Amino acid sequence: MPITHVALVGHCGFDSGSLARFASAVAPGAEVVRINDQRSLDGLPSRGLLLLVNRVLDGRFDVGGSGIELIKTLSSKTDSGPAMLVSNYEDAQQEAEAAGALPGFGKSQISDPAIKQRVTDAIAGLGTGADV
Repeated sequence: MPITHVALVGHCGFDSGSLARFASAVAPGAEVVRINDQRSLDGLPSRGLLLLVNRVLDGRFDVGGSGIELIKTLSSKTDSGPAMLVSNYEDAQQEAEAAGALPGFGKSQISDPAIKQRVTDAIAGLGTGADV
């Protein structure tokens, strides 16, 4: 089964709009969900899921406002979908990858064909699975 959900984690309403359009373009047919609290995050399926995590989280999460800390927490769970950090800061991207994230991208890069391909490749690498 192909990816079924792309979760926009910790993004403000304005950014969520452009990221939702981007996610829909690279993952046609996937449900794009906006997640701004821990309970909603915990309720997501664990398979067929890609998380696009904001560097500075907007909302209420157990880790506070750090997207990198959230990625660290998610990476320690075996039932979590892969995450990509959404940040224009290279140092934050390196930190997120060290914490277990896939290579991410900045919001200003979503029109870049190479970034679209990066996310498409990440989705293709998810393999198959059913919603949990």
